[in-house]
Amino acid sequence: MKQNTSRAADDTADIIVVGGGPAGIMAAGRAGELGAKTALLEKNPGLGVKLLITGGGRCNVTNAAGTKGFIEAFGRNGKFLYRALSVFPSQALTGFLHSHGVPTRADPDGKIFPADDKAQSVLGALSGYLRHGKVKVACGAGVSGILLKDGSPEGVSLADGSVLRAKKIIIATGGLSYPGTGSTGDGYAWAKRCGHSIVPLRPGLTALESDEPFIKELQGLTLRNVGIAVLAGGRKAAEEKGDLLFTHFGVSGPKLLIMSGAAVDALQAPGARVELSLDLMPELSPEELTGTIQKFFAANGAKIFASYLKAALPGSLAPVFERRCGIDHSRQCASITGAERKRIAELLGDFRIHITRPRPLAEATVTRGGVKLAEINPQTMESRLVPGLYFCGEVLDLDGLTGGYNLQEAFSTGYLAGQSAASGPLGPGSAGPKAH
Repeated sequence: MKQNTSRAADDTADIIVVGGGPAGIMAAGRAGELGAKTALLEKNPGLGVKLLITGGGRCNVTNAAGTKGFIEAFGRNGKFLYRALSVFPSQALTGFLHSHGVPTRADPDGKIFPADDKAQSVLGALSGYLRHGKVKVACGAGVSGILLKDGSPEGVSLADGSVLRAKKIIIATGGLSYPGTGSTGDGYAWAKRCGHSIVPLRPGLTALESDEPFIKELQGLTLRNVGIAVLAGGRKAAEEKGDLLFTHFGVSGPKLLIMSGAAVDALQAPGARVELSLDLMPELSPEELTGTIQKFFAANGAKIFASYLKAALPGSLAPVFERRCGIDHSRQCASITGAERKRIAELLGDFRIHITRPRPLAEATVTRGGVKLAEINPQTMESRLVPGLYFCGEVLDLDGLTGGYNLQEAFSTGYLAGQSAASGPLGPGSAGPKAH
């Protein structure tokens, strides 16, 4: 979508929204719907660049989970979202899309997509919302700074040297993941200059790197339905069950991404030792596993240990496991002692992988950290430090699980920010907000 490239059409507005992603578009659309003279500024040539690549272009817009599920998906910061999710819950989002000609469907796991699996359809609905609210959209309009006067916003300065004035500004600039889409952290710098604190930025929903010598041997291997635990200093910090993918740098996979936050946070501590503990046979208790091993060896005493490894493990993992347990693959099963069988069972239930660091933030699905939530009013998304300044979307210290939670957060906080900004006093000559 391209409109009014490089400069905003007017030099004044009631509300300026900076950032043309899901949060910014929703904020501008809602403000325009309520009658505020609204300008949306986006530095990219078009809107919704990151939106168009979400879910591989299929756009997992939200989730069928209830409010409680959404709150839990955002962990310790989830309660901040109560108001935003009550004002614009997932049902409101799907209803909004339906009203703009984009029906949705829910997968069995609760993920909700546009029925045609096209992110472009979602962007089309959002673009229609902007047109309906007569929002002035300026793409290719890079913002260089927020202008304050006596502690309140008075507008923004643009990269081309021009100034757009408004008494209310909504920052929806996203995080630092996928910088090629325009998420380069501009909003954090502006927030800091306005007196806000920034919770340290780090990758979220990310793959993890390992320095184990066997990693490259296992590249491309997927372990199916294994137990996965993050250990920080030997203590369990997170636990899931699912598939684990080995890559050239370490490990990845849907469940691993969900757990990565615990690993990333643990790695912040000086000298921290972070490991993955894999239960390669989670369907068996330790006692059952020991019994199964003993039964196999008793029935196959003349066979070599390699025969058990071949039966129990994927081919590329077998030699790695052999080296780790220290039992030569050519040993006859009958010669393996009770202590060695115990070691095999323990290793099958607790195979450790040392984690060194997460993948770079630029590759992460979302950004952890951001504008400190204690400095934002969750009832309105307005800054507690600078009246008239609002924040929404990923620029805030909010990051949720995969499955549509993060997009819903963007839409909900954006909607609330736009509504709150338009519901207060506007500039001279404004028609004022329409009835809710």
